[in-house]
Amino acid sequence: MTSRRVLIVPPYLPEYRVTFFERLTSRMRDHGVAVTVAHGSPTGSLARRGDTGSLSGALALPQRAFRVGGRTLLWRNLGELARRCDAVVLEQALRNLEAYPLLVRARLHGGPAVCLWGHGGTYTHRQRAAERAAKDALTRRADWFFAYTKGGARYAVRAGMPADRVTVVRNSVDTTALQAALAQVTPQQLRDFRARHGLTAGRSAFFMGGLDTPKRIPFLLAAAELTARRLPGFRLVVAGDGAQRRLVEEAAARPGTPVVYLGPIQDARRKALLGAACDVLLMPGAVGLVAVDALALSTPVVTTPDAAHGPEFEYLEEGRNARVVLGDESEFADATAALLIERTRLEALRRACQEDSVQYSGEAMSARFAEGLLTVLGLDS
Repeated sequence: MTSRRVLIVPPYLPEYRVTFFERLTSRMRDHGVAVTVAHGSPTGSLARRGDTGSLSGALALPQRAFRVGGRTLLWRNLGELARRCDAVVLEQALRNLEAYPLLVRARLHGGPAVCLWGHGGTYTHRQRAAERAAKDALTRRADWFFAYTKGGARYAVRAGMPADRVTVVRNSVDTTALQAALAQVTPQQLRDFRARHGLTAGRSAFFMGGLDTPKRIPFLLAAAELTARRLPGFRLVVAGDGAQRRLVEEAAARPGTPVVYLGPIQDARRKALLGAACDVLLMPGAVGLVAVDALALSTPVVTTPDAAHGPEFEYLEEGRNARVVLGDESEFADATAALLIERTRLEALRRACQEDSVQYSGEAMSARFAEGLLTVLGLDS
C-alpha cells in the first residue's frame, strides 16, 4: 500500500529515460511511495531528434510556450497532480514557469517539497550575470537538488544549497542492456556489418547523437575527409537525426566519400553492433550522455575541449579513456589517424573505458535518485 506520492516532471520523455523511470518507480514502490511521471513536449532542436519514448502510466501535460525577450518560456499545467503529492521533482531551468508558484506555495502554505534535477551550471551557452544570479536563486530555494555530476553538486553548494541536501546521481543510461547486447554480437554479424558498409577493421569510427549545431556536424564531416586522406580505408559511420541531417546525407552521397549514414538508432542491439564494428567514437561537438555509451562499449572518444559540452564530459579523461584534441579539423584528423595507427595506445584507452564504465549505469543512477527522494520524504531511516 502506498502512503506517499512523488511527482516527477521532465521537460519531455526521451527514449533513453524510460528504463530509468521504470526502475525508479519500482524502487520507490517497494518503500510505499507512488511515483507519477508527467512530462511536457520537446521543443526546438529536441523535437527534431525524434527520440520520444513511451512509459506506462506516464502523463502528457498540457504545455504552452511564450517568447519573452528572445527566450522561450514554458508553462505546464500540473493542476491537482502537484496538490496531491508530497514532493515534486522539476527540471532545473529558469524557463519552467510552473516552478515559481510551487516554490512560493512550499514556503508560504506548506505545499509539497520542491526538488530540482539538473546540470547545476549552464553548459550550453554563456550566461549573463543577471541570468546566472536568477538560476542561483532558483536553485537555493529548492528543498533538494539532484545533480547530474559532482561538478553540478559543487555548483549547487556555491549557489547556497546546503551540501547535505544535494544528491549526485551520476547521470547515465541503461548500460546493462547495452553491454549485454555487446556481448551477444557474433563474429559473423561483425563481418556482415563491415561488408555492408565498406568498413575496415582498425580504420573505422562512428558518431552517434543529434545532428544539430551543438554537435559541430560540419567540423565532423570535414575531419572525416581529412582523416581518410591520412589513413586510406578510413570510414566514419554516422547514426542520428536532427536539423543538420541533410549535411550528412549529402556527404554520404558524394562519390568516394568516407561517410556512411545509418539514420537514427535507439535500440541497444544496433548501438552495440555499431560500437563493436568501429574503433573510436568521434564527437568534436557537445559531449553528453554519449560518454556513457562510449564507456559501456569500451570505445574511446575523440573530442575537443572547447565545445558546449554537457556535464557528462566530466566522465572523460584525456589520455586515459579519451583523446581531447585542441585545434581545428586538421589537428582533429591527425589525432584520430594517429590513434587508429597506434594500436597499443588504442587498446590501453579501451581497457580504461571498460574499467571506468562500472561507475556509470542506469541501475546505480536510479538507486541514488531513490535514496535522495526517500530522504526528502523522511523515509530514509
